[in-house]
Amino acid sequence: MGEVDSQNSAAVSRMASKLRAEQSSGPSIVANMSRPIPQNAALLTEQAPSFSEIYERYFDFVWRSAANRGIPAGSLDDVAQEVFIVISRKLPEFEGRSSLRTWIAAIVRRVVADYVRKRGNQPAGDESLEREPAAMGGASGELEHKAAVELLDALLARMPEEQREVFVLHELEELSGAEIAELTNTNENTVWTRLRAARRIFQEGVSRNRARHVREES
Repeated sequence: MGEVDSQNSAAVSRMASKLRAEQSSGPSIVANMSRPIPQNAALLTEQAPSFSEIYERYFDFVWRSAANRGIPAGSLDDVAQEVFIVISRKLPEFEGRSSLRTWIAAIVRRVVADYVRKRGNQPAGDESLEREPAAMGGASGELEHKAAVELLDALLARMPEEQREVFVLHELEELSGAEIAELTNTNENTVWTRLRAARRIFQEGVSRNRARHVREES
């Protein structure tokens, strides 16, 4: 990755870590944004573990993935349950040709799309979503968490759909470029191009938000 991309990625990481510093459990939504963008990546094939192992290992991932795709907090349990019902039904068909996480992410994608289509729902926009199933500790932490999620949602809304999807899959759901390319049926170079553009939108939005707070406090 070039020097400019590296500097931008590091800057985004510093700002994002401040947004999510109060998150109490699980991986930070955007804490890993400084990891370098590889030029080439390969998917590792794997054999599926048992359903109970998948549930224990991937429940948080499924929950976050649904929340990051705009499922309202009140519907997250139902959507997550439906995802695992599909996983249980489809597990015998998993052949290890792609990563298990990519396979699960594709199921989440379809279940969320089905939720929106069948129920006439729209992804949540105004209400605050629980990005993690575990609750935040303390009133102060809850307020900071709410503000961070609201800012993140606002910045995601500014991104074109294709850039937003790549940003969510890579930065929030922590899929690799190769996994995203497979999931979205997109060339991997296109994935990185969209991610760089989305990161610029995120960085600029956080910078504006920071400047606004400085003005308000001065």
